[in-house]
Formats: sequence, C-alpha cells, structure tokens
Amino acid sequence: MIKAVLQLALVAMAVAQYKQPSYGQPSYGQPSYKEERYEPKDYKFAYALKDDYSYVDFGHEEARNGYDTQGVYYVALPDGRKQIVQYKADDYGYVADVQYQGEAKYDSYKSAPYKAAPSYQAPSYKAPSYQAPSYKAPSYQAPSYKAPLTRRLLTRPLLIRSCFA
Repeated sequence: MIKAVLQLALVAMAVAQYKQPSYGQPSYGQPSYKEERYEPKDYKFAYALKDDYSYVDFGHEEARNGYDTQGVYYVALPDGRKQIVQYKADDYGYVADVQYQGEAKYDSYKSAPYKAAPSYQAPSYKAPSYQAPSYKAPSYQAPSYKAPLTRRLLTRPLLIRSCFA
C-alpha cells in the first residue's frame, strides 16, 4: 500500500514539473487599414410644418460652418405657448437659449354630472328550461382473447454465487 502511494506521488511530481501550454497575452497591434479623417462639411437646412386642423406647428433651421453650428427650432405647446430654442455648438460645447412666447391657457375644469347606474333587475324574459341529456349507457363486448397467465412471485431471494469469492 505504501509503495503504491509513493509511486503515485512520484508520478504526480513528474507530471507537475512541466509547464502546461497556454495562450499568451493578447496583442492589439495596429489596424490593417488607415482610418480616414474628414473635415466637417458646411451646410444649411430648414423645415417647418403648420397644420391648423391638428394644431401641429413646429420647425427647425440650422447652419454649419466648419465646427461651428448655429440653429433655432420651435414647437407649439399644448397650453397655447410657443417654445423657441436658439442654440450654438462650437469648441465651448452646446449652449441653448430657451424662450417662450405667449401665455399658458388652461380650460376651466367642468365636472360631468354624476348619474348613478340603475340597480340590478331580474331579466324580463323566461329562462329556458333545461332537460338532462337522455342517452343510453355504452355497452362493450367481452374481449376475444384469453387472459394472460400470471407467474408466481418469488417469495425469497435467490442466492447467486460470485465467481470472484
């Protein structure tokens, strides 16, 4: 027994002395392509939408020259005011000036008159009468095969001799 333990210990030490193969640290080299640098484009655009039927009124106007962007947008608010935002985006960040035109108008609250629901009344029609279903109990034929023979259960365990004893 001691010899087997010593042999296993020697085998474990022999296997443990060799370094297991492993992957090295990942290297993130230079990309295989050159990233293009584009100068910002100069542009101007504007749009507006006003629909008196649906009370939609908004618009936007913007101009860009290099990295400097200036613009204004507006929207009609549900309370009747118009919100106007003038903004500028440059090296100092995004600066917005928000203004409101008009005065907020709210309709006075008028509560609806309360009318209690009527209490429950029995239906005025005669309920249909229900009759239990009338059907005959199903009848089955006797099976045409014989019943299987049952074997006697073992009442004591069998003794099996082992060939290794």
